[in-house]
Amino acid sequence: MKTADDYQAGQVLLIDKPLTWTSFQVVNKLRWEIRQAFNIKKIKVGHAGTLDPLATGLLVICTGKMTKQIDTFQGQIKEYTGTFVLGGTTPSYDLESEVNETFETSHITEDLIYGTTAQFIGDIEQFPPIFSALKKDGKRLYEYARAGETVEIKSRKINVSEFEITKIDDLNIDFRIVCSKGTYIRSLAHDFGKALQSGAHLSVLRRTKIGDFNVNDGDSIEGFIASLKV
Repeated sequence: MKTADDYQAGQVLLIDKPLTWTSFQVVNKLRWEIRQAFNIKKIKVGHAGTLDPLATGLLVICTGKMTKQIDTFQGQIKEYTGTFVLGGTTPSYDLESEVNETFETSHITEDLIYGTTAQFIGDIEQFPPIFSALKKDGKRLYEYARAGETVEIKSRKINVSEFEITKIDDLNIDFRIVCSKGTYIRSLAHDFGKALQSGAHLSVLRRTKIGDFNVNDGDSIEGFIASLKV
């Protein structure tokens, strides 16, 4: 069983983030539970890479002195699985917002879907979604988006080392992607739809790996809390 000193000295916790939770909420919850379990006033807790509320999967949480390693973990390659839905776009590129435009899909074949992945492998330029936590002039991009303001977003170079279509079910396209830090899978969904001369948005996203860390080795929030009380 871990002690308060163990958590202060530094631990790396692998948490399987549930749907609708923000990464910030997970960090706050774990910090509060550790403080309560050991009756300590202060402890550093941080995460190595944000997951959107509508995504599930691996969060690497660092405590105590291990928070100094967060930048290192953030820079490692990541693996995601999920689903694109063809034929419609949303302002957020996922299900945070409603479909606002629909497109023709009758020309899309399975061969076209499989073949189009090649356009997204290697170093590519990507525009982050306007509904994102990136800052411009001191404000989060999603603040501009929710206020209906138009703002210029610069593209950034990312790397996709693997892009595999794992299942095609009508307009629902399941995928597995291995990519660099800073990649927005929502933007990949949006751009993939464009490349098909149609539209697409992200409906499911799960982070499965960060570097050598695997979500299969992760714990639920409830499981971690229970381990503190053993």
